[in-house]
Amino acid sequence: MADDEAMEESGAEAGRATAATRSELAYVELKRRVLDNAFPVGSFFLEQELADLLNMSRTPIREALVRLANEGLVEIRPRHGMRVLPISPEDMREIYTILTALEAEVAAEVAARGLSDEELATLRKAVADMDAALAADDLDAWAVADAWFHRSLVGASANQRLRSVISQYWEQAHRVRMLTLRLRPKPVRSTQEHLALVNAIEARDPKLAWQIHRTHREQAADMLAEILSSHRLTNL
Repeated sequence: MADDEAMEESGAEAGRATAATRSELAYVELKRRVLDNAFPVGSFFLEQELADLLNMSRTPIREALVRLANEGLVEIRPRHGMRVLPISPEDMREIYTILTALEAEVAAEVAARGLSDEELATLRKAVADMDAALAADDLDAWAVADAWFHRSLVGASANQRLRSVISQYWEQAHRVRMLTLRLRPKPVRSTQEHLALVNAIEARDPKLAWQIHRTHREQAADMLAEILSSHRLTNL
C-alpha cells in the first residue's frame, strides 16, 4: 500500500513538472515571436490558434499569456485570445533612460577596473563584425554583432544585480530595435561610437567611457522614438 501511494505521489509530481515545463516552453516560444516581431504589433491570436501553432493544449498557452501580459507585451482579450501591444515613443524613452544610466555606469566601472586582453579582444571582434556587416549591407548581422557587443560589455561587470536588471530591459528594447532596423539610417556612426568606447575602456578612462556610452544611448533613444512616431508604428 505504501509503495502504491509513493508511486502515485511520484507520478503526480512528474505530471506537475511536465505541465510546468510545457508552460515554460510556451512562454519562451511566444515571447520570442513577440520580441522578434514574428507576431506583429497589433496582431490578434486566439488561444486555440496558438495551441495549434505550438502543438500544445490551451492550458500552458493560457499560463504563458498571463506572464506575457504581466510583462506588458500582450493584452489578454475577450474570447480567450491575445493582442500584441503597441510600442509608444514614451515607452521607448523610459526604457532607454534606464539602459542609458545603467550601461553608462557599467562602461565607467569596467574602464576603471580594466579588462583582460581576452575581454578587450571580444569587444573589438564585435566592432569588426559590425564593420563587416555594414560593408556587406547585412543589417541582421550588424544587429547580432551589436547585441553581442553590449552583452559582452555588461557581462564584464562585477555587479550581478546590475547585469540582471539591464538584461530585463534589453528584451523590451530588442523588439523596437528589430522593428526599426531597416527604417533607421545605416548605423555607421553607431559602429564608430562602439570603437571609441572600446578605446576609452582600454585607456582606463572611466569618465570618457561613461560619456561616450551615455551619448550613444541617448542618441539611439531619440532616433528610435522619432521612427516610431514618424512611421506611426504606435497606432497598430
